[in-house]
Amino acid sequence: MHRVNEETSTRPSVPVADCIDRFIQKIGGLIAWSYVLLVLTIMAQVVLRKGFSNGLIALEELQWHLYAIGVMFGLAYAQTTNSHIRVDLFYTKFRARSKYLVEIFGILFLLLPFITVIFLHSLDFVADAWRINEHSESPSGLPWRWLIKSVIPLSMAMLALAVLSRLYRDTVLLIRGDA
Repeated sequence: MHRVNEETSTRPSVPVADCIDRFIQKIGGLIAWSYVLLVLTIMAQVVLRKGFSNGLIALEELQWHLYAIGVMFGLAYAQTTNSHIRVDLFYTKFRARSKYLVEIFGILFLLLPFITVIFLHSLDFVADAWRINEHSESPSGLPWRWLIKSVIPLSMAMLALAVLSRLYRDTVLLIRGDA
């Protein structure tokens, strides 16, 4: 089910940003299936552990990995649908122009620097994991830990794309004077 935020469904169209947002939302819809796999994995692990007293470390690790995939890529989806959590006391009372200015300021001076730091610092982290063919320390754990670590820069790149789309949208709407 696609949850549409009221602001998202009523905001004026900006074709380039709309196209980027739809692309990210399609990827987000595919990634959301990781939660179905997560639930099935949890159920299998519970049945094995409680029913047969024999849980699998690989299933335990797979749960962490599936959850990480859903959360990390879900950030970009939440950005494009404006369904992320906001803690504001005044924002909802602002006029459209003020909201655009707050969004632009927040993106330029808070969100993009944060994404940049995470992305850049994750590159060496992931490169090292690939270089040593990192795997679980448990003999029966999952191989290819470098694969799950690769989610970090990929999801940050996707989040950056979503944030740049929002920045472009808000800038265009500010200039056009759309409310």
